[in-house]
Amino acid sequence: MAVTGDETESATPGGMSAYQVSSPVSGLSQVNDSSSGSLPSPQQLAEDVSRKREHRLMKNREAARECRRKKKEYVKCLENRVAVLEKQNKMLIEELKALKDLYCHKTE
Repeated sequence: MAVTGDETESATPGGMSAYQVSSPVSGLSQVNDSSSGSLPSPQQLAEDVSRKREHRLMKNREAARECRRKKKEYVKCLENRVAVLEKQNKMLIEELKALKDLYCHKTE
């Protein structure tokens, strides 16, 4: 197995390997024995749940930010479309008036 960072591998009496991880800040070591099937401590579970919650909240904030950005873009496109259609409608109304005036003058 490859050794990276502060991890060191050592053999245990049962022939299984254990990993020792040194913390660079405190200088303390934790030994994780792969042969024991013990459950994580309640503190570790709470930290894991907290970390997952923070990750979920962060992703949710990013998704909400993206959703708001897309909504603004969509509304801006709709506003531009409304402006174009209003201009076109105004031109058509003027053309209709001109044609009505032309038609009315021909009949007289």
